Amino acid sequence: MSQTVRWYIIQTYSGYENAVKVDLERRVESMGMSDLIFRIIVPEETVIEKKADGTDKEKIKQLFPGYVFVEMMVTDESWFVVRNTPRVTGFLGSSGGGTKPVPLAPDEINQILLKIGVISKPTFDHLLGKQVEIIDGTWLGLKGEVVAVDNDQEKVVVDLDLFGRATPTEFNANQLKEL
Repeated sequence: MSQTVRWYIIQTYSGYENAVKVDLERRVESMGMSDLIFRIIVPEETVIEKKADGTDKEKIKQLFPGYVFVEMMVTDESWFVVRNTPRVTGFLGSSGGGTKPVPLAPDEINQILLKIGVISKPTFDHLLGKQVEIIDGTWLGLKGEVVAVDNDQEKVVVDLDLFGRATPTEFNANQLKEL
């Protein structure tokens, strides 16, 4: 049984996602489960629809109808609380019969959290002009100055001193550390 905090997807009756969220938040509070069940979200986005008369109408659209995302530590107690919330039909990835659910991979949930604005993409502008050391890959241990950043791609261009010349070399942001 996992004791790490992970994101799970619970299946609900379609159209009841927000009701399940509210019910589950109440149950977490009343049953003292806030140390095991942390965030409960219903991924939504606002879309603009054209009405028949040509005017725009803002509408909130569920990104994943019939699903609620829960950040939790799976224990017998937390699993029971979620599974037995009204209108919850089960966990996505659990085959039933008492099998524990499968958590979402971090990169999968991060894409969803980014899209709905729960988290924001890291920026690397603060590294411009700074000295960094390469901590991974072919150029491990070399030092250089950051000359460009691409926040969308999470890439950083570093001038490395190769053979006595400054050579611009691209790295993933996680391959270097600021000195």
